[in-house]
Amino acid sequence: MAKFEFENNDDFDSGGGMSFDFKGFIFKLMAYWWLFIISIALGFVIAYFVNDRKQNIYSLESLISVENDQNPFFTANTSISFNWGGVSDKVGKVITTLQTRKHNTLVVDSLQFYINYLVEGKYRKDNVYKNAPFYADIDKLKGQMLNIPIGIRFLNDQEFELFLTFESEHISVQHYDDKSISSASVKLGTFKQTYTFGESINLPFFNGSIVKRDNANINPGSEYFIRFSNFDGVVNSYKTAVRSSVFSKNSPSVLRLRLNGNNKSKIVDYLNATSSILSRTELERKNLYATNTIKFIDSSLQAVNLNLKDFSSEMNSFRKKNKVFDLDEEMIQTSSKLQSYELEKEGENRKLNYINSLEEYINTKNNYVDIAAPTTVGISEMNIINSVGKITTLSIERQNLESIAHEDSELFGALDRKIESEKKVLLETIKATKRTINIQINTINRQIATLESKLGKLPESQQKYLKIQRKLNLSQEAYNVYMAKRSEAAIVKAANVSDINIIDAAKDIGEGPIGPNKNLNYMMALMLGTFIPVVLIFVVFLLDNTIKGVEDVERLSKIPVLGLIGKDAHENSLVVFDKPKSAVAEAFRSIRSSLEFIYRRQGKTNSRVVLLTSSVSGEGKTFCCINIATAYAVSGKKTILLGLDLRKPKIVEDFGISNKKGIVNYLIDELEIEDVIHKTHIPNLDVIPSGPVPPNPSELLIGENLERLIEKLKITYDMIVLDTPPLGLVTDALDLVKYADASLFVLRLNYTRKGMLELINAKYKSGEIKNLSYILNFYKHKSAHKYGYGYGYGYGYGVYGNAYHEKSEKNTLLDRIKHFFKLKK
Repeated sequence: MAKFEFENNDDFDSGGGMSFDFKGFIFKLMAYWWLFIISIALGFVIAYFVNDRKQNIYSLESLISVENDQNPFFTANTSISFNWGGVSDKVGKVITTLQTRKHNTLVVDSLQFYINYLVEGKYRKDNVYKNAPFYADIDKLKGQMLNIPIGIRFLNDQEFELFLTFESEHISVQHYDDKSISSASVKLGTFKQTYTFGESINLPFFNGSIVKRDNANINPGSEYFIRFSNFDGVVNSYKTAVRSSVFSKNSPSVLRLRLNGNNKSKIVDYLNATSSILSRTELERKNLYATNTIKFIDSSLQAVNLNLKDFSSEMNSFRKKNKVFDLDEEMIQTSSKLQSYELEKEGENRKLNYINSLEEYINTKNNYVDIAAPTTVGISEMNIINSVGKITTLSIERQNLESIAHEDSELFGALDRKIESEKKVLLETIKATKRTINIQINTINRQIATLESKLGKLPESQQKYLKIQRKLNLSQEAYNVYMAKRSEAAIVKAANVSDINIIDAAKDIGEGPIGPNKNLNYMMALMLGTFIPVVLIFVVFLLDNTIKGVEDVERLSKIPVLGLIGKDAHENSLVVFDKPKSAVAEAFRSIRSSLEFIYRRQGKTNSRVVLLTSSVSGEGKTFCCINIATAYAVSGKKTILLGLDLRKPKIVEDFGISNKKGIVNYLIDELEIEDVIHKTHIPNLDVIPSGPVPPNPSELLIGENLERLIEKLKITYDMIVLDTPPLGLVTDALDLVKYADASLFVLRLNYTRKGMLELINAKYKSGEIKNLSYILNFYKHKSAHKYGYGYGYGYGYGVYGNAYHEKSEKNTLLDRIKHFFKLKK
């Protein structure tokens, strides 16, 4: 502790700026060790209940391969060809398909995952799935109540009781055939009805039957519940539930499907069902081209078959009416050539009809998934075959995209642009092909006309016979061609295999749960239990701008600290006299020694004056005045204590003297000095109390009477102690410093605001206060256990402040409680 005074205030530096006190913060944390224990204990309790309440989470997986399997019947000579893109493209499409609503709708519907089988658990109704000894065989055409559990209580092996309580007259029901939701009316209150297993139940909230599982054990009295969920909600919950990823870089066509859930049986069923349905739908998509081709051939065969029947009937009728006649070899050969040309013409006409139909379809339709293969009518133009295949593939891709993307998505725009581009190429190819076919037909027509002119020389009956014969042969040939094409398409379709193969089906092999991570929860409890108190203490420490110790004072001000006053729980302020051996008494004797050092430096050998002030009330200023005066008195110095705090007099309480006569009476020329001086029970110590509270205390203190009083007292007393008003509330103390040989500013640790030091620094630097030193009250050494402070004296900031300034509103109950506890300190 420094014991010196500044010789020149102009050299004064107000001290370091505001900075964070890390050491003080650490001690603060140590002081609140109990808060850490409570917080961590509370965190562990919460973690325990979280671990206990949360259901176990399991994770299972399956493996599928995505291949571009070639049809075993596909060869270079096969006229019906299919083009589905590469494997990498397929993998991406499969991953996308797994997240589509269309796919998950099929899976959920096949497994009926919208029906939940529940039992009453410790914290909730737990889903037991297939472990329930029964299942609900529902009527999908009729409504089933949503989201409200329906109780099933077993009575015996044959009967059960259906029970539940309705709290509303209207319920929501869903028809699982078309997934529509409607409202139904029920009676308020409890419903109970007995049924037998397998009996048809038709109620407003349930339609179907409860069927006992094979080999199920029925325990009479046991209760289960079934609850129906919204179909769309269940589908949405699974859309992103199945996570797919490539198995490895070396196996890019193998996908790992993983699903998490609370019931392993449900996970297994869903993974296996999603793989099976994925394989089936992929095969259906792969067979779509062949299916459309077979439909086209079947429709063409009907017309050809009718013609064949008509021409056969016509030939039979002709033979019955006409005798059979012989034709010469030349006419037979001519007729045969004519038939071959007509057959060739028929083939070109089929091509032309297909081309015209294709052109019209492309120009008028928006969905191109139903186009038949061009090769079914003998078109071998690769540009047409490739364009039709690409348009069909893009259309199927667009159709699949509709279930996962909005119509205004850029994905649709990209696909539509590709389709339009292929359409333009196909239409240009169609125009060129039509020209080629028409040229070929014209050439054939000329050949036919030449041959028909030769046959025109035959008798009319023979010409008619040959014409019917050629028509019959042409129809038979066309029929044979279509049948061959149909057989080829059927073989290709039958031999197709799905590109999705199940490598490793999902199976429960006893894997443990992956969650909740109980150790992690306890670790989080430990971390949060430690972190939260640190944050709270940090915020409080950061917002607390009171002085915490000598380090704060030295950092914020260059004014020296003259002494440290500790805590002593004495019943009054006379600690030096009543407990001369206490640490507090020793602290005041140390201050007395430090003051003597200051006086010697000033050359003061006669009577001396010391002034004590503080920033606000409650910092222990009067307590320090009394004990400094007592310290001088017991050392043999004739001492007098002046109560110049005219607004809130306090010193009389500890000496048991009356405040009716005091310094105010002298200053207003009502009494003489001898009349206002009070003897105390402490040897060598006299007191002049403040006296009655005057209406003009400031004017009295700056008058000549006070100066005359102090000069008279210097003649009689060795030490004069001035108890002045707080400097932070009024300016009276500044008017009194001119009488003081030394000024002491009392700081109460953990009470005085740091900002007050800026005021003191400014007044000291300007010379308004000279020979100033600090006394730190409520001081206690920092230790490994706490960062605390000492003596508990004072009557409170609010109370004293209100004595100087009129209060604008009535004290609240909270203010009075705070005041009460401050007085108890």
